[in-house]
Amino acid sequence: MKIGLGTYALAWSIGVPGYPPEYPMDIYSFLSFAHQYGFRLVQIADNIPLHQFDDLELRKIREESRNLDIEIEVGMRGMTVEKVKRYLEISRILGSSILRVVIDEKEYQPDLNVIHKVIKSLIPMLEAENIKLAIENHDRLKASEFSEIIEKANNEFVGICLDSVNSIGADEGFEIVFNTLARHTINLHLKDYLIERKSHMMGFDISGMPAGKGRMPIPEIINHLEKYKKCKSLVLELWTPFKDDLGKTIMNEQEWVKESANYLFKNIK
Repeated sequence: MKIGLGTYALAWSIGVPGYPPEYPMDIYSFLSFAHQYGFRLVQIADNIPLHQFDDLELRKIREESRNLDIEIEVGMRGMTVEKVKRYLEISRILGSSILRVVIDEKEYQPDLNVIHKVIKSLIPMLEAENIKLAIENHDRLKASEFSEIIEKANNEFVGICLDSVNSIGADEGFEIVFNTLARHTINLHLKDYLIERKSHMMGFDISGMPAGKGRMPIPEIINHLEKYKKCKSLVLELWTPFKDDLGKTIMNEQEWVKESANYLFKNIK
């Protein structure tokens, strides 16, 4: 399984809405950063919206990734036929074998019937481009609903991007999500996390951690996914907490990437 760095591992560095860094990390700096820490795969998600680049710039990005010996996976948000069609073109230019997609956008939250119809329309395009659609489990839908989406599609070009934390927002722990979706998983988003009781004992806090420092049984997860022989890439993401100021937060985030890379390259084969 290839180990990659996702743009959401460096969300503060790139720019979180409401917290713009003074010198935001652009796509070329992101590629350079990934190369510095030994990653040969990156996933560029919707916090660097690739549809805002024209084809000429996309080809420059592909050339730079080749110079750094880095493979690119493409990510997007908002699963409409027209938007996915454009992102399949982007994926082809950048050489991505998968297209990771979050179904929803702020003003677009389709029901299951619409989702099924959209995927049915997309399958011929996916097959023609030889690109797999990796649908990420986000927190509006339950794991069983994501499983229904994949099973109804019934096509090797449609699978799950399994995120290790998102479904907490749908009131589902990772064990339920993993047991339901592992067999459909073609891409793994690895975010380690910690659940701690508040100091006053009235409730819990859920926070991110560097890979290997939280609750995720990472080697066991990888071993189990390997049995299905579908998941080809593990992409590191982070929920780095905000510190006293943005500068300290960015420094901490980048240190967490370094720690996580050391752990993953040592423990995942």
